[in-house]
Order: sequence, then structure tokens, then C-alpha cells
Amino acid sequence: MMKVELIVEANNILGEGPLWDERNKEFVWVDIEKGLLQFFCVEDNGLEVVVLKEKISAVVLTSVAGTYLLALKRGLTLYDRIKGSFKKIVDPEKDIPNNRFNDGKCDSMGRFWIGSMDMDVKKYAGNLYCLNNDSQIDLRLSGLTISNGMAWSLDNQQMYFIDTDTYKVMCYDYDETSGAIVHPVEAVCVSKEHGAPDGMCIDSEGMLWIAHWGGANVSRWNPNSGELLEKVDIPAPLVTSCCFGGKDLTELYVTTASQGLTEDELKRYPLSGSVFKIKTSIKGAPVHRFHLNGLKE
Repeated sequence: MMKVELIVEANNILGEGPLWDERNKEFVWVDIEKGLLQFFCVEDNGLEVVVLKEKISAVVLTSVAGTYLLALKRGLTLYDRIKGSFKKIVDPEKDIPNNRFNDGKCDSMGRFWIGSMDMDVKKYAGNLYCLNNDSQIDLRLSGLTISNGMAWSLDNQQMYFIDTDTYKVMCYDYDETSGAIVHPVEAVCVSKEHGAPDGMCIDSEGMLWIAHWGGANVSRWNPNSGELLEKVDIPAPLVTSCCFGGKDLTELYVTTASQGLTEDELKRYPLSGSVFKIKTSIKGAPVHRFHLNGLKE
């Protein structure tokens, strides 16, 4: 059995977007509803919280140290942590006021993929975009309900993607050069008893780790066979996402939420909204950075 350790008792409403920053030895994540960008230093247990004036759903590292790409309610924005300054890049959904961004990650070419969803979870209102290094943003998928977890195969020939409402992980043929995704096939089908598939990451063996909203667990799956390989219980029912970190990428960091839980549920799961760590025997895959290519100037 893998040991689950409490790392930060964060009291987040909707903890999400976990990210490991190997330069600073920091775990970075957000609270979407509170508009918090959070940095936790694992070496001294220091916690830095940046309070924003709007929802934030995702954060990724960039090719410039100290600069992060944020997915805010009103668009994709660069954040200079040293100066404390913000620079808006683009907002592809400025004309869809009830949508917000959700999960986002960078591919091996330094492009930023970001999904959206309706804040009332209206079916088929969400989209998936790809932000190129020259600030051009392209629509990749539409008709989504809760655009969520994504990962790329180790050889960058496939992209895995979750629309939570479908309870499936889809596998697309992926063109690393152009970023095109085609020929979707089902890689994993999750039973509703297991919990809805939310955020996701991939390990060094090409297996997928999935957080389960409503399932109080994270699980490991073989995307080639669809087989469930491992399930780790988390002391919070709303498990939102996960990422590998630590010195040798053998620590799985897990974010959770407390949104919508009843008083009885919060008494049963008082650590809801916290961050947990699982020590694994398997290494994760390194995280990719967004390539600025002059966008910072």
C-alpha cells in the first residue's frame, strides 16, 4: 500500500492545476474559486499565496525563470513573480461570459493547451485550445462539457484527453510538429462507482495517473489495454488532479476540493481542499515549459 501524506492543509474550495517546479523545488497549484496562486517550497515548508482578483484555473512554467503563464477568467496572462506584474496575451472566449478555463498543460514543443467549460456545467459548451509560441491560439476541440486532464505519450505520438462528463480518456494521434490531433479512440473507460476522471498525468512507464472527483482516490491505468493497475485512497472525496515532483520525480502530489460538500461530509473528510503526497516506486515524466519566444517583451 502506498502511503498518503498531508503536505498542505490549504482549505481550498477548488484546488487544481498541480505543477512541479524543479528550478525552485516548489509545488505550485491554484484555488480556482478563491483566485489563489500558491507556491509551496518543499525544502523549508514555506508557503507563498498570491491573491488574484479573478478565477485562476491553471498555471504552467515558462522558458523564462520567474515568469509563469496563467489561465485567468478573463484570458491567458503572463505573471512576472519578481516584479509582481501581469501581461495579458489573449482571451479566446471573451464573448462567452459564462465560460471559464479549466485544465491546461504544455506539450513538448512548448505550446500551451487549455480547455474551457460553462460555469453552470452546461453540456457541450466547452472547448480545447492550443496557444502557440507566437501568441496565436487555435481551436482544437469543441462540444466539450468539462474539458479536463491531458497528457502526451512518451514518444509524443499520442495525446490523451479527458472530458470528465464522458467518464473516458480518449487517445488522439498527435502531430508533434503541427499540434494536430486526429483519430480519437477510447483508451480508458472509468466506471461511475470509481469516481469521475478529472486531472491526469503520465509516468516514465507511459501509464496514466488519474484523479477521481467524487471517488476519493487516484488511480493508475494502462492506456494501451484500458486496465486499472493501481488505486490509492485519498482522505478527501473530491480529488481534482495530480502531478509528479520531488528530487527524483517519485512523489505524486495530489490536489483536492471542498466545493459543495455538506457539513456532515466535511466532518467525515476534514482535510478536503488540502494537498497530499504519495511516495511511489515509479518516476514521473518531466514537465514541459511554455516557450515565450519574445512574448515577454
